[in-house]
Amino acid sequence: MAYGATQAIAESELATHRLTVLVALGDAARAERLADLLAASDDLSPVMAGAGRMADVAVIDDAALESHAVDPAIPGVLLSRRAGHQQAASGLAVLPASADDLLVAAAVRLVAAGYRVTREAGSAEALDDFHGDAAEEASDEASARPVLSPREAEVLTLLAEGAPNKVIARRLNISVHTAKFHVAAILVKLGAANRTDAIATAMRQGLVLV
Repeated sequence: MAYGATQAIAESELATHRLTVLVALGDAARAERLADLLAASDDLSPVMAGAGRMADVAVIDDAALESHAVDPAIPGVLLSRRAGHQQAASGLAVLPASADDLLVAAAVRLVAAGYRVTREAGSAEALDDFHGDAAEEASDEASARPVLSPREAEVLTLLAEGAPNKVIARRLNISVHTAKFHVAAILVKLGAANRTDAIATAMRQGLVLV
């Protein structure tokens, strides 16, 4: 995806305040676990449904979407159990209900920054199939290979070297918040649950050589 002025401005705003994330999931245990993970970050502040607070982003499930429990004007991440669930609105990203919490957090950051997270084939913004098996991934490798920006490619190379966010920031002369932003973008574009998964996927697709 082209990294334009809109994303640059949004990224700067992300670096200056904690995003309020409304968690509206029917699975109470999952909601609590996700909220704990978000609260442990230094840029996300979770609130549970019914708290009466305004939110920057929402994480919802199919039931919350259908019942209009969350203001549709709030950009959000939909955790859907429905295979092939299409993007319901311009500000709504769709991930599988089983998506790892770290991946959900990455999607939250990207949606808040104005990225359009979709699963449309051939789009530079597309997510890989989270449930595809190894054989399917290998056969579709050429067509599914994500498009990384030059900066994301630099960050990915440093990730492959085992560099933490602070080292990435220092090596590229960017802020730690900006480094986190690029790491989040890489995780989503590669459909990776964590850094290790991202590096493995990148190596398999020939995006990095280690």
